[in-house]
Amino acid sequence: MTTAMLITMILGFVLSVSVAVSIGLASVVGIQVNQAHMLISVKEIFNAVNKFPLAAIPFFILAGNLMETGGISRRLVDFAKSIVGGVQGGLPMTCVLTCMIFAAVSGSSVATTFAIGAILIPALVKHGYPKSYAAALQATSAELGVVIPPSIPMILYGVAAEVSIGELFIAGFGPGVLISGALMLFVWGYCKYKGWGKTDGEGRLGFFAATRQALWALLMPIIILGGIYGGVFTPTEASAVAVLYALIVGMVIYREISLKDLAQVLRKSVISSAVIMFIIANAGLFAFLITRAGVPDAIGHWLEATLQSPMWFLLGVNAALFIIGMFIETSAAIIVLGPILAPVAMHFGVDPVHFGLIMVVNLALGMITPPFGVNLFAACTVAKIPLEHIIKHLIPFVLVVLACLMVITYVPELSLALRDALK
Repeated sequence: MTTAMLITMILGFVLSVSVAVSIGLASVVGIQVNQAHMLISVKEIFNAVNKFPLAAIPFFILAGNLMETGGISRRLVDFAKSIVGGVQGGLPMTCVLTCMIFAAVSGSSVATTFAIGAILIPALVKHGYPKSYAAALQATSAELGVVIPPSIPMILYGVAAEVSIGELFIAGFGPGVLISGALMLFVWGYCKYKGWGKTDGEGRLGFFAATRQALWALLMPIIILGGIYGGVFTPTEASAVAVLYALIVGMVIYREISLKDLAQVLRKSVISSAVIMFIIANAGLFAFLITRAGVPDAIGHWLEATLQSPMWFLLGVNAALFIIGMFIETSAAIIVLGPILAPVAMHFGVDPVHFGLIMVVNLALGMITPPFGVNLFAACTVAKIPLEHIIKHLIPFVLVVLACLMVITYVPELSLALRDALK
C-alpha cells in the first residue's frame, strides 16, 4: 500500500498536479490497494480539519490582508525606516525589520511578501538597488512571517504533532530575532561592499513622528501577543481579535478600507484559506494511512540504526527537510512529516517544541528556494521580473538563513530558554 501511495504522489508531482490533489489521489489509491472502505477517506478528511486550533488560519490570513489594505503595512515601513533607514543600506534593513514586525500579526510569509513588497520593492529600485536584488531580499525577509509568532506553520505542527501551540509561539522569538539580526547585518555589510544605499535616508520621518503615525499599527502585535502570553485569550481566539482590531483601525481610524475594498479582501482571504484547508484535509488522510501502515515506526527504527546520535539525526533530518521543502509546500510537508518525525526526535531526546522550530525554519527555506518557492513567485509578481533573474542575489540570503538554521538546531537554548523561563 505504502509503495503504491508514494509512486502515485511522486507521479502527480512530476506531472505538475497540485500538491493537495497528488496527496489525495495517493491516499485513494492506498485505500483501494488495501481493499478498505472508502468511507475511511470521508471520516479522516473530516477529522483532519475538525480541530479548533485550525480556525486561527483563516483569521490570521484575513488579518494580514486587512493590514495590507488598511494602511497598517505602509505605516510600519515608515516606522522601521525611522529606526534603521538613516545608515548606508538602511532601506534593505528597513525591509527586514518591517517584515519582522508585520509577521508578529499576519502569520503568513506570502501575505508579508505582497503587503511589504508592494511598498519597499519600488522604493529600493528608486534608490538605485537592482530590481532582482530587491525581489530576492523581500522574498527572504518575508520568510520571517512563519518564524516570528504567530505562525500558521507552527499552528499546523502543533496540531499534527500534538504539541502546545503557545509554547511553539514563545519558542519562535529567539530564532526569529536571530534570523532578522543576521539578515540585517548581512545586508548592511553587503551594501557597504557594493556601495549601494548612500541616499537611503532621504525622505525619512523622524522617529517620534513615525511612531506617532504608526501608533495604532504598533499596538496591534502588542495586543495580540500580550493577550496570548498574558493568558487573556488563546492563539486561536487571538486570530479573531487580530481581525477585529485590523478592521477597526483600517475602516474607522485610518479610513482606508471601504465596503468595496472589504469585499475584495474577504474574497482573497477565503480563496487563500480554502487552498490551505484543502491541503490539510488531504494530508491528514495521507498521514493516517501511512501511520496505520507502520511507516513512522519503520523510519524510526531505520534512523535509530543508521544515525546513532542526536547530532547526526538532526543533521540528516535537516538535509532531508531542505530537499523536501524545495518540492513540497510547507503546510503539506509539516502535516505529513510532523507526526512521523516528532516521535523519532523525542526518542533521540530532542524536545518536540525545539524540533518544531527546526522543522518550521527549515521548511520555510523551501519558500525561497526554486523550483516551487512561493515567496519567490510572490516577490517576482510584485517586481514584475522572471524568477531566474533573482537567483544570483538569492543564494547569499539562503546561505545566511542556513547558517542560522544550524545555530537553531544545535543550540536548543535559543528556542527553549524563554519558554522554560515563563513556565
